[in-house]
Amino acid sequence: MDIPNLAKDKQSINPLTEPKVKRSSEKIMPLYLVIVAVSGIFLSFWLSRFFPTSNQKTTPGLSSQLQSADKISSPSDIEVGKVYGDADGTFSDTATGTIEKGSINGVGTHILNREGGISQRVSLTSSIIDLDMFVDKLVEIKGETNASDKTSWLLDVGQIKVLQ
Repeated sequence: MDIPNLAKDKQSINPLTEPKVKRSSEKIMPLYLVIVAVSGIFLSFWLSRFFPTSNQKTTPGLSSQLQSADKISSPSDIEVGKVYGDADGTFSDTATGTIEKGSINGVGTHILNREGGISQRVSLTSSIIDLDMFVDKLVEIKGETNASDKTSWLLDVGQIKVLQ
């Protein structure tokens, strides 16, 4: 028994066997996306050149207290409560104590004497700050720890805040 064709046009319509024809808008869509992406990158690049952002890492209020260590000509120029050194540095290590001239086992140029006695001393070096200006002052130091096999703690000083 034959099943009659009820379609008005004489073509047999079978969605499973008919090839899918892409419309012209479906063909052009990926091209539009590529053009928009490339234009966005190009525009972002040039906008960043004309309107650069500031990458200031200092905390608000600290920049008014921060002074360059180069401007210190004598220890009498040092003020209590001021921060001296590198404003842009983000230092991971902090120590508080009194600075004295000398080294521990030949390591460092200065020593930070902390509470707890001789076992808590820190060897100090700095390429940014002249540590001689801060001898016999109570300070809070920020810097980076360096490896040493001759001393328990070797700290490269980046910032000094004078406490007394």
